[in-house]
Amino acid sequence: MTKNIGPTDKSLRLVAGIIIIGAGLYYKNWLGVLGIAPLLTSFTGYCPLYSIFGVSTRKK
Repeated sequence: MTKNIGPTDKSLRLVAGIIIIGAGLYYKNWLGVLGIAPLLTSFTGYCPLYSIFGVSTRKK
């Protein structure tokens, strides 16, 4: 599992995850759980979909 998410991508995923979870809590909707995915990928620095498609936003 090599890291494939760059710093800008990490920041955007972190903000998106927080917004999605916040919207789920605000609207009392279970779809806020989907915000966990961008948070996890932000914290780990690894995106499985990027691996499948051979994409990396991380500078080498």
